[in-house]
Amino acid sequence: MFAGTHTAIITPFRDGQVDEEAFRQLIEKQIEAGVEGIVPVGTTGESPTLDPEEHLEVIRIAVDAVKGRIKVIAGTGANSTSEAIELTEAAEKLGVDGSLQVTPYYNKPSQEGLYRHFKAVAESTTLPIMLYSVPGRSVVEIAPETAGRLAADCENIVAIKEAGGKVERVDELKAALPEGFEILSGDDPITLEMMKRGACGAVSVASNIIPGPVSDMIRAMNAGDAAKAEELQEKYFRLLNDLMAIDTNPVPVKAAAALMGYCTEEIRLPMVALEGDKLEQVRVLLSDYNLI
Repeated sequence: MFAGTHTAIITPFRDGQVDEEAFRQLIEKQIEAGVEGIVPVGTTGESPTLDPEEHLEVIRIAVDAVKGRIKVIAGTGANSTSEAIELTEAAEKLGVDGSLQVTPYYNKPSQEGLYRHFKAVAESTTLPIMLYSVPGRSVVEIAPETAGRLAADCENIVAIKEAGGKVERVDELKAALPEGFEILSGDDPITLEMMKRGACGAVSVASNIIPGPVSDMIRAMNAGDAAKAEELQEKYFRLLNDLMAIDTNPVPVKAAAALMGYCTEEIRLPMVALEGDKLEQVRVLLSDYNLI
């Protein structure tokens, strides 16, 4: 269902507002490059700083721009269960293909709390749900056993985006999850290693700027051509790894997109746009890959 490359797409801004024209153009570039889907209003889409109306407007634009050509997996998670349900129900009405549900952040729920939270969201919708474990941001991770319980009890919880930075999590998840439950990488630098252990794709940040190479790499891996996949990873590793290490996501990738002429560099506080040496690092990387 969610195998392949799904771009955690940025949200362009202009003068404090969502830049709809730039967003639509970004989506077209993704479709032309062959990605399987986009994930609007996730972390990379600056969901924490969008108000509820903007959040749903970005999803509406994405669905309208895609027109069924690729999947739209809307980020509709929250650290409030009722808010996550409201966003998910609204996104379903807008016509998305699935929902990305992040681990509730800041309030540090127990595993039982996580189970009840995700179960309540799943019961509120018919959408396929991709769980999202990202302990670097939410502190708490989704334990493999909790994911297993949810997969057993909620037929529409069908995938997990694993962004804990540990390749061995794939083995742990596979041991706890039923056959066919999809595991996707949420960390570009280790996507191939995760796929070697059983992941079926990625929710990628780097594919905002190199959608073709990322989707080619993942497609090759899924087709059993590890040599081609590894060749692409080696060629583009500086963009998969070094670029994202310059600052907190989505600051570097948005700076890169701006330098490539896709959007303005505008980003919402408390995130700040790159400048000085950090911006120059991005410029050099893009220049080395003939992207600018």
